[in-house]
Amino acid sequence: MSHSPGGAGGETLRPGLRVLVVTQYFWPENFRINDLVASLTERGHEVVVLTGQPNYPSGDFHPGYGWSGPSAERHAGAEVLRVPLLPRKKGSIRLALNYLSFVVTGCWGVLFRLGRGRAFDAVFVFQTSPITVGIPAALAAWKYRAPMLFWVLDLWPQSLAAVGAVRSEWVLRRVDTLVRWVYRRCRLVLVSSKTFAPEVQQRGVAAENIRYFPNWGEAGLNAPSPAAGLPRLPDGFLVLYGGNIGAAQDFPAILDAAERLKSRSEIKWVIVGDGRLAQWAKEEVQIRGLGDAVVFLGQHPLSAMPGFFDAASALLLSLRPDPLFSITVPGKLQSYLAGGKPVLAMLDGEGARIVDDSEAGISCRAGDSAALAAAVERMADMPAAELEQMGRNGKAYFDMNFARDRVLDRLDAWLAEVTDKTAAPARTK
Repeated sequence: MSHSPGGAGGETLRPGLRVLVVTQYFWPENFRINDLVASLTERGHEVVVLTGQPNYPSGDFHPGYGWSGPSAERHAGAEVLRVPLLPRKKGSIRLALNYLSFVVTGCWGVLFRLGRGRAFDAVFVFQTSPITVGIPAALAAWKYRAPMLFWVLDLWPQSLAAVGAVRSEWVLRRVDTLVRWVYRRCRLVLVSSKTFAPEVQQRGVAAENIRYFPNWGEAGLNAPSPAAGLPRLPDGFLVLYGGNIGAAQDFPAILDAAERLKSRSEIKWVIVGDGRLAQWAKEEVQIRGLGDAVVFLGQHPLSAMPGFFDAASALLLSLRPDPLFSITVPGKLQSYLAGGKPVLAMLDGEGARIVDDSEAGISCRAGDSAALAAAVERMADMPAAELEQMGRNGKAYFDMNFARDRVLDRLDAWLAEVTDKTAAPARTK
């Protein structure tokens, strides 16, 4: 099957490209790389995914996975090869060991798990944390003499400093050296936020080799999800947060805002997700006497999210105040816009700009719990027609800028570009 993407000079992607996807995270873990792989196979390409045993976000292996495998399976038409790794568990030391273990086993997988006689036209890398996924990916690009496309969703070393994971300047400089080493081996560096581009360019990548590749609305979010399949939700004005519960999401500020609105008993905060700070957040809710206002529903599959969005009155997005996060666009923003509900955004920079420009909701400064509480109260008092218009505005903005086929067509064009034997080689500064 051939596919002719729009844009990028009208190039036509050769059918049947062989693409190796290197990612530490993959299905049943919930990341957009799952949908990207499905898109590639839908378009007629042969995809092999090299990944680890799933253990995100809980820190423990998902049911049915572990040290003994499975080591090979198929998902969404792709061959999935899994290597062992140390599960994340709890604590920064275990997280570091989890990252490092995938470097070792991922390189082993490139050399031995992929087997003999394979050939790949391109290597695609999904780089949320950590940057170390670039090491086995670079080895694969070298082994198969294939161009590497590196999708940056998390800037390193900036993110390490932003969440307080690393404070040593010496360590941060060493990580920066690794980042430059990885970028030098990329044919294209794809950035999920336009404001990432200057940071990538400062680390030696020529401007023409940096491409804007934002998150999109995943296919599962477009499918209807019956409310009957959801857990029981409280009555009232429901502020729904969906996603990771971690340091970056600033749950202390969210709970501060909830505490400020304790007297508004009709306002309920519904948390769908899990993460490293989930237990702390649950304990803090009890300490603050917020048990009637804040409801934790745990992790749910992507297919259930449209039902949660439909049931919500507004969708909450937050990031800690930090220079890095001000240039970051959280992936869930696109999903929220696609959901057609008003967005409450407590964050700075690019993400807040999108909410404001789309007129899809109300934004306030990162970390400003008083402003978030005021925004929630203001939205709770709005007429239903005004809230519905915000939702329509967000959906229209999404359709224009982040629709799945529009975004993934760009990847088709870039794959055509880098697999063209006449294409110019990558240049780095």
